[in-house]
Amino acid sequence: MAYPQAIAAPTLSASLDSSSHDALIIISDDFSQLANNSLSDAINAQAKVDSRIGKQVTFLVIENTRVILAPTGPLNRDYDDVRRYFDAAKLAINEAKASGSVSPAIYLPNLHIDERYQNALEVAYLGACQALWQPLEAREYHGEGIEPITQIGLIDVSEETVKAVNAIAAGQYAARDLCGTEPERMAPPRFADYCVELFKGSNVSVDVVDDIDLIDKNYPMLSTVARASYAVERHHPRVVKLEYVPEGEVTRTLMFVGKGLVYDTGGADLKVGGYMAGMSRDKGGAASVAGFMKAVADYQPKGVKVISYLAVVRNSIGSDCFVPDEIITSREGVRVRIGNTDAEGRLAMGDLLSEMKDLAKTEVNPTLFTVATLTGHAARAMGPYGAYVENGPARSANTSRQIAELGDLWADGAEVSRSRREDYDFIKPRTLADDVLSSNNAASAVTARGHQFPMAFLAVVGGLDKHGNDSAQPLPYVHMDIAGSGVEGGDWQHGKPTAASVTSLFARYCM
Repeated sequence: MAYPQAIAAPTLSASLDSSSHDALIIISDDFSQLANNSLSDAINAQAKVDSRIGKQVTFLVIENTRVILAPTGPLNRDYDDVRRYFDAAKLAINEAKASGSVSPAIYLPNLHIDERYQNALEVAYLGACQALWQPLEAREYHGEGIEPITQIGLIDVSEETVKAVNAIAAGQYAARDLCGTEPERMAPPRFADYCVELFKGSNVSVDVVDDIDLIDKNYPMLSTVARASYAVERHHPRVVKLEYVPEGEVTRTLMFVGKGLVYDTGGADLKVGGYMAGMSRDKGGAASVAGFMKAVADYQPKGVKVISYLAVVRNSIGSDCFVPDEIITSREGVRVRIGNTDAEGRLAMGDLLSEMKDLAKTEVNPTLFTVATLTGHAARAMGPYGAYVENGPARSANTSRQIAELGDLWADGAEVSRSRREDYDFIKPRTLADDVLSSNNAASAVTARGHQFPMAFLAVVGGLDKHGNDSAQPLPYVHMDIAGSGVEGGDWQHGKPTAASVTSLFARYCM
């Protein structure tokens, strides 16, 4: 894994010549006045004969140096945000790559004083990394040379900033690999293998549960989802457990469960009409959790312990697939009536969340999360933003709002949703034969509160409904649905994975 590493580049001098970079990317809303007079004069002279300057990405040669001008567009309106820099950097880095550059530098002159843009240079770098990533299968087939840019200079940054953004970029790169790779190359055993290799030699421990009998016994809902895959050994499920323990005192414990559906056919409720395409990306939640763990491993924050469980499974169709109306007894002892087999992610995560909840009781200052590409409703309701649904203790601690506000500063946006009584009413049992309903039998996108009620289900089967604000031991819990934010443009078949939530979680808990 070789992402383009950030390096601290020298402050722009009177000369553009530099041994540390072979191209200069300038991102701004105004190129008319720059601190470097010769550069400013050259751009202004070019602007007199090229009306594209300031309107679209433009390639120039100034003092024998490649110069790429990338306009952000307006930055002063109420609805503008730091993604202006992120998007401009994506276009600019592709222009630099096409020109033959392998080590460009990014320069942000006249940085807008609005606090929305306080991390603009770091965000621009991450935008460039997003544009440069190529799928794992492509790199394995063509060689790493298809990603020729090996480093990106950041002009006028501290070494601590470089360390932080490199950790984020490494985590995002891993998350894109895990999410964006096709279902055979990243079948559950190979997903687990990638994680083992990813954390080799790091201070993150990896434990892979691969014994089917143990999975059947300890994680009955995950086992139910995986049942039809048992006929194919290479599709057998895995539970991947990751743990980071910092040096010194632990002051906070973050506990994640990630949805890793390496392929979701919908099961007996088969996805038809072309809706199965792209379902190899239904592992985006587990991918982002693993990516966050990679960022943590590289940065090694103090005081923060992180534990992550990844539910890596394939929802196959076959003679032994689970069907609606089945009743499954979960790890928590809750009898779950299956409403729709295409609502499988909450089942795969539920028993792991129950185990995590039991562990949380003895951890220091714990906060629990589920991260998943869970519902079409989240994408329909929130567009390209994540949807964070929190329980009472998390809401009291302002957990989701703090993460979302930092996400706005790091181009990793999300909306905060409420968990309400209607969500618990929605999943209540209809008979004495069961305790909870997994879902209705309609698509989530056309179901009222379609991304909120699954959090209620997870809270019940995870036992967190007994750890609300009214309990003796409240446990903050946030369900992060990244179905809308997990891939570029909402294109689940062809869009690049975004590694949604990695940056905002890192900014909130590691920096």
